[in-house]
Amino acid sequence: MPQRVVFLDRDGVLNRAFPEGGTTRPPASLAEFELLPSVRDALARLRAAGFVLVVVTNQPDVARGTQTREAVEAINVHMRAELPLLDVFACYHDSADKCACRKPKPGMLTSAASKHDLDLDSAFLIGDRWSDIVAAHAAGCRAVLIDTPFSHAERCAPDATAADIGEATDWILETVATETASRSAA
Repeated sequence: MPQRVVFLDRDGVLNRAFPEGGTTRPPASLAEFELLPSVRDALARLRAAGFVLVVVTNQPDVARGTQTREAVEAINVHMRAELPLLDVFACYHDSADKCACRKPKPGMLTSAASKHDLDLDSAFLIGDRWSDIVAAHAAGCRAVLIDTPFSHAERCAPDATAADIGEATDWILETVATETASRSAA
């Protein structure tokens, strides 16, 4: 039976992202990696509700030559050791590469679904950029946008917006509870 999943963007959702030049950049190394407040609690609540958790992250700085794949992978390994994650999918391409995995395309989500037998129809995604939301909808998932000055919310139509992962988790769990109650009453 397919598993229920919440997809999670990495930088700006799970860990601190660093404002730079009108956008944000990921941590340059494991030494800069810092989980955001309420991440552990939010993920524990999602797991307790029966969701598996999968990170889907664009890491174009590797293609741009300003980050190494090894540094990204060291952070991802550390995250998997610290958090209850089923898997981490990373796209190392830049927009010009026109790959199928870079969000806003749904390639990482559909690959994860194939690999782990995930139910995309009942899936959610929590992201902090318009491209996260567009990718989620393209894969048939609902999406919560953590609204920041860098989100470009005008470029997408999230199912909900939130201030942080804790608030996004609240919305997901309330939505699931309402749907479960509706099915029970029917």
